[in-house]
Amino acid sequence: MKKVLLAALSFALLLSGAGLKAQDKSKYGPNADECMKYLSYYSEYYKQKNYDDATPNWRKAYALCPPSCSQNLLINGSDLVSKLIAKNAKNPIMVEGLVDTLLTLQDVRAQYYPKYASTALNNKASYAAKYIKNDPKRVFDIYEGVIEAIGPETKASVLFNDFKAAVDLYNAGQLGTEDVLNLYQRNLAMLEAITPASDLEKQQIADFHTNIENLFISSKVATCDDLLALFGPRYEANPNDLALAKNIVKMLSLAEDCNDNDLYLNAVTTMYTLEPSADAAYYLYKLHSAKGNVADAVKYLNEAIDREDSDVKADAAYNYELALYCFKNGRSASAYEAASKVPAMDENLAGKAYLLLGTIWGSTTCGGDEIARRAPYWVACDYMNKAKAADPSLAEDANRYIGQYSRFFPAAADAFMYGVNNGDSYTVVCGGMRATTTARTVK
Repeated sequence: MKKVLLAALSFALLLSGAGLKAQDKSKYGPNADECMKYLSYYSEYYKQKNYDDATPNWRKAYALCPPSCSQNLLINGSDLVSKLIAKNAKNPIMVEGLVDTLLTLQDVRAQYYPKYASTALNNKASYAAKYIKNDPKRVFDIYEGVIEAIGPETKASVLFNDFKAAVDLYNAGQLGTEDVLNLYQRNLAMLEAITPASDLEKQQIADFHTNIENLFISSKVATCDDLLALFGPRYEANPNDLALAKNIVKMLSLAEDCNDNDLYLNAVTTMYTLEPSADAAYYLYKLHSAKGNVADAVKYLNEAIDREDSDVKADAAYNYELALYCFKNGRSASAYEAASKVPAMDENLAGKAYLLLGTIWGSTTCGGDEIARRAPYWVACDYMNKAKAADPSLAEDANRYIGQYSRFFPAAADAFMYGVNNGDSYTVVCGGMRATTTARTVK
């Protein structure tokens, strides 16, 4: 069968060669006829998915033909070599040579087909990530070469893998702290500059951005002291450099316990002075909260919420954080007011907001008669039920609180003495808060 196919291919090649007599064969190199023959052989086998027979003929074509004769020679060759790598996975020596060939094909494609250079080199980086193990230096050098060559056309996945390789080299003592910090900042900036072609790509970019930040934090590449030593002199030299101030604030915010120092304060002040914004106000909140300046912290977080440059979801997150902060600092009424705004602003935070609202009411001590003192627990349970309805993952916590609070419901006989019956509507006013609930009693 194979002989019949080869005969057919040869006949087809003779016909095509006859048609090319009057045409220029120079694109096929000095061995044009042989080049064209093996191009035809491998192509036909490849189309039929007969990769075992396509591969040796492709190798002949690749050896005889100039790369400029056909981009498919490189694209199909990459596919065939990848299949060979999978087929010979248990032979590391052969795989090593095949991987070298695969990477070389991407370089050749980038050289001879510059319009597709970014595709070829991004592929090269992906192949390096997939096939090169236990050699982070080689992988890192490949990534860096790709990034240098195609710059803004580098894929988000390559930027993430590049930083991951840098962290591996740092842990092996082959890269310094400043090198990794500079790579971290560069790669995030490149990610943020990518214009996504679809909603899916937009989400992928956001995920890689988060992954890089999480890797930076978990790797503990830079301690607070390292960052202060690195950025302190830079700030002193350029105290009015807004971009530098923003970078300092971001980097120190990522490090553990690194926002209670003069550099952080000075950088945030520069941001706030040169470019008042929700972000600047939020950072001032973080600074003052770390220093225990409750009134100033609340002031600046409210300012972040009120500014027009923060969107609804950001405001929801700010309000939730404000509610938590106020509650922890004994400002229950302010906490209640802030948390009450969250569910309508971001349904993803609604459950947590309701849980907090229930906790606020459950910890509130009210004066008055027996019913007035116990009524806050009704409101607390109302919010716990809302919490688990909005976010089922909170059901366990909400049910535990409901079990605790319901033990404080008044007895039916005691409630009756105050003119309150099970199921009655009841308005609770206490500690600057107000809520209407349903009376519940126990026997």
